[in-house]
Amino acid sequence: MSNTLTAAAPTTQTDFLPLEGTDYVEFYVGNAKQAAHFYKTAFGFQSLAYAGPETGVKDRASYAIRQNKLTFVLTTPLRAGNPIADHIYKHGDGVKVLALRVQDATKAWQETTSRGGKSYMEPTRLTDESGEVVLSGIHTYGDTVHVFVERKNYTGAFMPGFKEWKTVYNPTDTGLQYVDHCVGNVGWNQMNKWVGFYEEVLGFRNILSFDDNDISTEYSALMSKVMSNGNGFVKFPINEPAEGRKKSQVEEYLEFYDGEGCQHVALATNNIVETVTTLRDRGVEFLKVPTTYYDDLLDRVGHIDEDLEPLKELGILVDRDDEGYLLQIFTRPVEDRPTLFFEIIQRKGAKSFGKGNFKALFEAIEREQELRGNL
Repeated sequence: MSNTLTAAAPTTQTDFLPLEGTDYVEFYVGNAKQAAHFYKTAFGFQSLAYAGPETGVKDRASYAIRQNKLTFVLTTPLRAGNPIADHIYKHGDGVKVLALRVQDATKAWQETTSRGGKSYMEPTRLTDESGEVVLSGIHTYGDTVHVFVERKNYTGAFMPGFKEWKTVYNPTDTGLQYVDHCVGNVGWNQMNKWVGFYEEVLGFRNILSFDDNDISTEYSALMSKVMSNGNGFVKFPINEPAEGRKKSQVEEYLEFYDGEGCQHVALATNNIVETVTTLRDRGVEFLKVPTTYYDDLLDRVGHIDEDLEPLKELGILVDRDDEGYLLQIFTRPVEDRPTLFFEIIQRKGAKSFGKGNFKALFEAIEREQELRGNL
């Protein structure tokens, strides 16, 4: 009698936390009025909604701005001695909330807290004449939080507590479309802990891993794992430092941010050459790689639709995976502390994160670190 090995029938796993994408990113900043002007002028956002003393909110002022499917909220405290002021004193300007759109914010909170998530906000129903928004939330790395946003029964500009913010000054957009991914920097030997958190608490899976052999230069190294939710709408790469001869960019971030936090937000565009040209002309500063990067670019990545000269002039990087290619570029830090920056990315089939560009990119970052005396 022969033994027959039968493959187990595949099990269909239900996504207990179906996410519809990033609802908004909220930044705690020292001066929200000026920050909103910066993001409108430089990045092409439009005025959307405002909350503050005039709308019944006494402890803060918040400006919501939008560009296509991309919403930022800039929030500043109106007095000292509260969690917002304390956050800015410790971290400088930075990301506080990575808000995720859901159909049911109450269920999202129950599912995540029952799996070990630490509650940040119990389900809270906000109402006004335009309907209702339900919010709930959990803590993630550092002082960063995820807020679950249920807005299917709301028709207003942003959410209750805000009023529509109309301004005469509304610069044209720059072609930014939506949040592609948000990267978190965590401390030494903390990456796997947070990978486990996203797997267990939010039902994410690890779709890509990079070790210090993948992401290293002559001087420094880091490790990274990319976490994605079930439908791929939300991706959170997580970085930790690795041993190197000198201080890595993640170590510099952790030192100046005074803890773990969101390192960069990647913003998608459908035409990176047009978008980056416009951003540059409006004063956004980008990291530059040596022009030798482009000498053998086409040998490395094969045919691309774009002309090489504009990419070279702007400093846009290209990388290919099994499904296509991507184009990407990184701003210099947008704060005085060398912490938060932005990535501009255009995907042409590629689902990856530019592994082939890591060395050139991180050497560019190290040149900036050296100028600051932090390498």
